[in-house]
Amino acid sequence: MPLKNSQYNAIIRRYDQLRFENSRQLEARRQKVYGAVPQIRQIDEDMAHTAAEYARKAVSSKKNTSIKDFKEDMARLSQKRQALMEENGFPADYLELKYHCPDCQDTGFIGNEKCHCFKQAIVDLVYAQSNIRQRLTEENFDTFRLDLYSAETDRRLGISPRENMENILSCCRDFIKNFDQSHENLLFCGNTGVGKTFLSNCIARELLDSAHTVIYLTAFQLVDIMESNTFGKDDDDLANEDMFDYIFDCDLLIIDDLGTELNNSFITSQLFLCINERLLRRKSTIISTNLSLEKLQKEYSERIFSRIVSNYRILAIFGDDIRVKKAIAP
Repeated sequence: MPLKNSQYNAIIRRYDQLRFENSRQLEARRQKVYGAVPQIRQIDEDMAHTAAEYARKAVSSKKNTSIKDFKEDMARLSQKRQALMEENGFPADYLELKYHCPDCQDTGFIGNEKCHCFKQAIVDLVYAQSNIRQRLTEENFDTFRLDLYSAETDRRLGISPRENMENILSCCRDFIKNFDQSHENLLFCGNTGVGKTFLSNCIARELLDSAHTVIYLTAFQLVDIMESNTFGKDDDDLANEDMFDYIFDCDLLIIDDLGTELNNSFITSQLFLCINERLLRRKSTIISTNLSLEKLQKEYSERIFSRIVSNYRILAIFGDDIRVKKAIAP
């Protein structure tokens, strides 16, 4: 997942801060030891002098400087230092640098490869920017309840809500599995409370956990950002400006409850810009709406409707209001 320069630099700065804090804490521990056991300060000075003297002789002397003698001198001083530490109740590693991640020593890299902690930092960053961090702890595939969908076959459709949802869940998992290769788009449509937003959150959770960037916006929030960016409602609000740019760049954009926003020609044109631009950039989008396809065509321009039906996988969800079932469940 490519990061913006500002995101990458923010993570690097965090590692710089960690290493600075590690050094600061080590120095604080060292001064504590020196205060309690002054002899240890002298030993540290002797070790530094021994190392400097050896380096000087190695450079200036034509004779071979004995590495064996140097190592023996340093080992003797180190053992004496360690004995004093233990006698005064200090842990053996008390004067060693402590790292949050011993594997990369808080650099973020092991060789030329990003450390696992760097990858986790990316996940934490995109979670924080996703707009749905807290909700995903409650709405994910682990908490999805298929049993809330009726197993009774709908005579008109020839399939039960549960069978239909099983098929949709399979589509969602395929969407995640092939996300980086297929650049697919999804349209969840159905009545209120059938699980459209919940499914979007399930997908968002999986992709965020694999370090993809996900932005969740209700249609109303999307409209507000578009208006702010165009008309400058608040010139000091840089967050909206950054978000507007990010809407085009994030790996997955979720537009929830399309059709609930106040619609006009400006909104329609901006929505088309958003949908079309992401298609051109091969960035995936999920849209959820309570509108039927007929109403969607009526409410929005032919260009928007054409882009959606031509480039989105349409997943119609039907059944009872799940939120009501959960509310009355014993």
